[in-house]
Amino acid sequence: MSRSLAKDKLAPKELKEALYWQEAGEGKVQCFLCPRRCLIPLGQRGFCRARKNIKGKLYALTYGQPVAIHIDPVEKKPLFHVYPGTRSFSIATAGCNLRCKFCQNWEISQMDPETVKTVYVLPQDIVREAKQSGSKTIAFTYTEPVIFYEYMLDIAKLAKKEGIACVMHSAGFVNEEPLRQLSKYLTAANIDLKGFSDKYYSSFCEGNLTSVLNSLKVLKEEKVWVEVTNLIIPSANDSDEDIGNLCSWVKDNLGPDTPVHFSRFFPMYKLVDLSPTPLKTLIRAKEIAKKTGLHYVYIGNVPENLGEDTICPVCAKLLVKRAGYTILENNVIKGKCRFCGAKIPGAWD
Repeated sequence: MSRSLAKDKLAPKELKEALYWQEAGEGKVQCFLCPRRCLIPLGQRGFCRARKNIKGKLYALTYGQPVAIHIDPVEKKPLFHVYPGTRSFSIATAGCNLRCKFCQNWEISQMDPETVKTVYVLPQDIVREAKQSGSKTIAFTYTEPVIFYEYMLDIAKLAKKEGIACVMHSAGFVNEEPLRQLSKYLTAANIDLKGFSDKYYSSFCEGNLTSVLNSLKVLKEEKVWVEVTNLIIPSANDSDEDIGNLCSWVKDNLGPDTPVHFSRFFPMYKLVDLSPTPLKTLIRAKEIAKKTGLHYVYIGNVPENLGEDTICPVCAKLLVKRAGYTILENNVIKGKCRFCGAKIPGAWD
């Protein structure tokens, strides 16, 4: 957590009324932020734990209450085609609108906001700190940014005025109208496309595939730079068919230049009895993606450099050489390959 912000928790003077809800009679309210459309009785919370019906109004409990503030390499998001080698001022709050059995941040994502240690930081302070830190971007990440939507939106609006780009790492489980509003202030998003069937989403995440695919289309339409991450879990979503269908959908709907990151699973949370993803599975996934026609395919969460480098799809020369989150070489000049001049999509300069 940023030193200047790492103070004891401060009580906010007032709660922030949520966006995207309406009264539903008998004191209930209905939330329209995400596809769950929770109908919330008086004094109760939505599925995400972060939005509460207080006296017939819906309030965002996470507004101004980050549980994590860090300065990361933008590559950690992971975003490989967005300002390589730059800093990203990264924040998160508690809560989530999914229940992924493999969540790596479950200690904060699956908790009520008041049960974890936070600091009270207003949007303008986040932007000021990000600017002073020399960060190129502000990242909404770690848990699920959708559940701190109002906070994220206010930060993004202020950041845009200050010339700081905003990026998001999200599961994409959000309704179209709020996503389109947010997109006006986003430069890039990495979306977790966790699997490629409703059965998988239902069994492992308590969500649905259709809503996530629609979010990806919306981001593309709104001209937000999109990268996709797929965590491959042994015996769950690792078949050739699953991987091939995912890659084909990305190519057909987002375009072959959309980066796809295949990420290695490690036993976590409720899936501690499974083994880590075999390296050969990740290599096979990359081969399937390339055969499908995707130009930029990466492998993550592995110690070896099996697939972190960016290669020009036209001349096959090395564009960006990476070692973990460190950039060793960058041959993308003003968005073009320095060797053949081919345009390399992304946010480079």
